[in-house]
Amino acid sequence: MPCDTRIPVGMTQEQRKTQIQQALERLEAAISNGSVSVAIGTNGAVAFQGWNDRDNVTDVCAFRALTVKSSFALRRAVATAEARYGRKVNLAAVAAGTHSHDGGQTWASGH
Repeated sequence: MPCDTRIPVGMTQEQRKTQIQQALERLEAAISNGSVSVAIGTNGAVAFQGWNDRDNVTDVCAFRALTVKSSFALRRAVATAEARYGRKVNLAAVAAGTHSHDGGQTWASGH
């Protein structure tokens, strides 16, 4: 997973994997309780609004991981966001790494 390619100094790969998993669990819980929502850019890219305890896990990486997991909370949040924004998530934009660093206010291509 792209989230674990940059391991902080002093951390093992296993520790980073655990840290990522815990961040994803917190995100999924926050999506479930409504404190985090999905934003969809004009190109169909996604970002998480209100996600602050991310441990350097990017929105696009988290979206991919929760999609693979078939997270019900994410699927429900995406359906809500698609209705709110009037557009669908574009999986090509997600695959390209298009992302936001500010909860969906601005967007950048994959870098």
